[in-house]
Amino acid sequence: MFLQAVLVFVIPELLAILLFILPWIRNAIEEWDWSFVYLFTWWFHTRTFVGRGLREGLVDNVKYTVFWILVLASKFVFSYFLQIKPMVAPTKAILKVNIFQYKWHEFFGHSNRVAVVVMWMPVMLIYFTDLQIWYAIFSSFVGATVGLFSHLGEIRNIGQLRLRFQFFASAMQFNLMPEEQLLGPKKNIEARRRIAFFSNSLFMNMPRAPNVEKMMAFSVLTPYYDEEVCFGKENLRTPNEDGISILFYLQKIYEDEWRNFMERMKREGMEDEDDVWDKKSRELRLWASYRGQTLSRTVRGMMYYYRALKMLAYLDSASEVDIRAGTQEIASHHSSNSAGGAGGERPSLRKLGRATSTVGLLFKGHEYGSALMKFTYVVACQVYGQHKAKGDPRAEEILHLMKNNEALRVAYVDEVHLGRDEVEYYSVLVKYDQEQQREVEVYRVRLPGPLKLGEGKPENQNHAFIFTRGDAVQTIDMNQDNYFEEALKMRNLLEEFKVHYGIRRPTILGVRENIFTGSVSSLAWFMSAQETSFVTLGQRVLANPLKIRMHYGHPDVFDRFWFMPRGGVSKASRLINISEDIFAGFNCTLRGGNVTHHEYIQVGKGRDVGLNQISMFEAKVASGNGEQILSRDVYRLGHRLDFFRMLSFYYTTVGFFFNTMVVVLTVYSFLWGRLYLALSGIEGYAMETSKNNKAFGVILNQQFFLQIGLFTAFPMVVENSLEHGFLPAVWDFLTMQLQLASVFYTFSMGTRAHFFGRTILHGGAKYRATGRGFVVQHKSFAENYRLYSRSHFVKAIELGVILIVYAAHSPMAQDSFVYLAMTLSSWFLVLSWIMAPFVFNPSGFDWLKTVYDFEDFLNWIWYKGGVFTKAEHSWETWWYEEQDHLRTTGLWGKLLEIILDLRYFMFQYGVVYQLNITGGKTSISVYLLSWIYMIAVMGIYVVMMYAQERFAAKEHIKYRLTQLVVISMTVLVLTLLLDLTSFTLLDLVSSMLAFVPTGWGLISIALVLRPFLESTVVWDTVVSLARIYDLLFGVIVMAPVALLSWLPGFQAMQTRILFNEAFSRGLQISRILSGKKTN
Repeated sequence: MFLQAVLVFVIPELLAILLFILPWIRNAIEEWDWSFVYLFTWWFHTRTFVGRGLREGLVDNVKYTVFWILVLASKFVFSYFLQIKPMVAPTKAILKVNIFQYKWHEFFGHSNRVAVVVMWMPVMLIYFTDLQIWYAIFSSFVGATVGLFSHLGEIRNIGQLRLRFQFFASAMQFNLMPEEQLLGPKKNIEARRRIAFFSNSLFMNMPRAPNVEKMMAFSVLTPYYDEEVCFGKENLRTPNEDGISILFYLQKIYEDEWRNFMERMKREGMEDEDDVWDKKSRELRLWASYRGQTLSRTVRGMMYYYRALKMLAYLDSASEVDIRAGTQEIASHHSSNSAGGAGGERPSLRKLGRATSTVGLLFKGHEYGSALMKFTYVVACQVYGQHKAKGDPRAEEILHLMKNNEALRVAYVDEVHLGRDEVEYYSVLVKYDQEQQREVEVYRVRLPGPLKLGEGKPENQNHAFIFTRGDAVQTIDMNQDNYFEEALKMRNLLEEFKVHYGIRRPTILGVRENIFTGSVSSLAWFMSAQETSFVTLGQRVLANPLKIRMHYGHPDVFDRFWFMPRGGVSKASRLINISEDIFAGFNCTLRGGNVTHHEYIQVGKGRDVGLNQISMFEAKVASGNGEQILSRDVYRLGHRLDFFRMLSFYYTTVGFFFNTMVVVLTVYSFLWGRLYLALSGIEGYAMETSKNNKAFGVILNQQFFLQIGLFTAFPMVVENSLEHGFLPAVWDFLTMQLQLASVFYTFSMGTRAHFFGRTILHGGAKYRATGRGFVVQHKSFAENYRLYSRSHFVKAIELGVILIVYAAHSPMAQDSFVYLAMTLSSWFLVLSWIMAPFVFNPSGFDWLKTVYDFEDFLNWIWYKGGVFTKAEHSWETWWYEEQDHLRTTGLWGKLLEIILDLRYFMFQYGVVYQLNITGGKTSISVYLLSWIYMIAVMGIYVVMMYAQERFAAKEHIKYRLTQLVVISMTVLVLTLLLDLTSFTLLDLVSSMLAFVPTGWGLISIALVLRPFLESTVVWDTVVSLARIYDLLFGVIVMAPVALLSWLPGFQAMQTRILFNEAFSRGLQISRILSGKKTN
């Protein structure tokens, strides 16, 4: 019977393996709805339509299976020999030890099993998370190999282009169009990068481009809310509190481009540089806007598609004679234009704007129609109607964009008020009619109700999606850019929809991104390097060989007809779809689509450049991943994908954030475990009986590598080596370390872990507007404290207290070298979490700013405000807002929060038994009596609060008398303790480390029980105590900042670290920061 039962269990497993080897059979079976098929395949067949037939072809199946077998084999071999095996001997030794006496009251009896659990906990956490490291290593090598076979990085600079120049014209003609000459080498760094990439891409594998008339028609869709459209004059020249204007900043950052701009303006008739504000104000505003993250920049970039299609349409019909004649005409136009400019007169030819190429002089007329038939650009300006009604300048700027870009359309939501409490909502599409010289309405579609029921951005995209045209739609964010030479390759990219990748044609074409915001500050460079690695090597591996690439944001190209009947490109349910982009990929994979990745074409992308912006972005992404875990999409993918694709899916989406959280938990478990061993006395006794502590060193070494993000940075080094060469990649990595990149990545790890963990426990994810401005302004201490207090500062202080208590009571810590070797990585994490907001803050160690910041922080702490007071003005308002997630969490969330808060009582329990006054007693009564101290302190605090509230204002003498009595009684009690007992002053210091965490634990639990306590007199005491604790935390964080600000030279060093890239380019950062303008 047993064998028969085993056979019944094994048969489905064997059949599952067979169907895994023959995936096309399983796909076919899953498509059938016959009852007898369901009867024999009940363990994997589903009645739900979504999630069927997800198996890939045999070749792809083999590729990602081999990948994961190698990853898992490496992980298991490493874990056995360097994690598990070294722990066996210490474990046996501890189990054999007979502890003669614990240093505290041991609730679990005289058993060493708790010590073994404490010892193994960090090892097991690392065991379950280090697969993420092995994935990073293998994916880096596989990604580099795929990139090499794709000819990526063969042309890295202008010198290598010269070596292959003889093949350039043939590659251009084969893939794109005829071209006889190439412009000479450029001095501008960005121009050289673009030329090198474009030249290299012509030697990569891509489909041949059809004629414009035969190419797929496509649209571009950009969601816009109320971001900057075009910088205004006042916005450009108004200085901030440091005396720096946006224009001055841009003039110094883009010094060569500013000189070129002024030279062009003089050729066009401007006589004096000061006239730029009057005669060339529009050109000046556009020049600045094209170097920010504005809608004007995005529109200009996307309209390169229109320009490229017009030129390509001309070349499709032009003969070689026409092209030669056109080349001569353009040359003559340039010469006459230059002559006119030199003579101070306007050229006689028609005026050509900066957005119009001189090739337009050759067009015969049909090119405009051909381009308009194949391309439409829709900007979903959700509140454009409201802007027009209010006379907002942004509405005028958007109208100006439509006027100057005939392929541009604007979609918005119009609210029509018919009467009292009756409103009709319409999706409206408008364009600018060149003949009527006004905005005209193209379509008006009535909506059943208000638009914004879910998340704003996906709702904005969805309502405008119906106005797109053509076979494909490219989603472009508001902080993106495009390049004319890349637009030439769009025809090639669209042909990919006709090619089979595996057993399916693509339904999403992934496109490479170029992060254009990483060239100035070190912080922007770190973020740019991290993002560049993900959007190139990371997505390359996900597409091939893992076959699990999703849609991670813009600028992917969607098969429009495939997605329209399948829910569109965005899911918009509130909270759960806060990371709306990736759900398009989930939806695509579940419904049998195919996502590919193509690197012969790139689109520009702006990223957050300040630490506060970056942290808010990562908080949004981490919270969004926490919500994804609850979604049915992730549930279905986890159940319907085969084992190896499921691993790929997990470790590249929610698993990455989960493992990041577990890494932080590993640090916690290790330090709390060491504290337990030290305070209980097990560590000291084990040292006498066992000298084998190698396993702890192994744990710490791995932990250290995880914390500093070495393996997180490994993909960056590999991708940089592929595209720029090995030595430049190593040099960049070393430079990044000298600029404290490890501090930044460790700090970012804390951000992701905090917000992901909070969302898992309590939910409450929300969209965080990061802002896309230029970051040269000093952020106040109060603002940094509001942002990072709970996510970093409090946690760092907790870990710091653990390390201090451990150093005071651990026999192992008596050897300074051993202590440092064991805790170096933990101290690095503590310092990174405390100091990063100030290290990466402009003028972060300026003494005067530090003094003003602390005064501002004190004012913020003590200002109570009123009902409508904002969080940035009052501590109390901020404190209540910071605890909102506890008001909406469920019963399990509150229970788990209380359980986690109980750890703060561990300090008191462990330390009181080490005090001299206890006389070495280990009775439970010692701990219970220690609460007398807590009650006395709380009583003193309540009395002082009552006296201050009752007497401080009108009866000041009584208030001072109360203070005198309380202080006298405290001194008397301390004197008696010192004289009559074995109490020492060292006990007083140790008591602070024991009882201060207890107070914070009581406040944390009180916050969970707020609904029951808020109406009682206890709540006022909780609020007042919380204010004191935040003041204490602020002083602890401010202390090292104040010290470094007071020491000479640190401000200059910090400026060099923060703006090293700019210094290396010879830019005048010191003048930017000091605001000493000459212009």
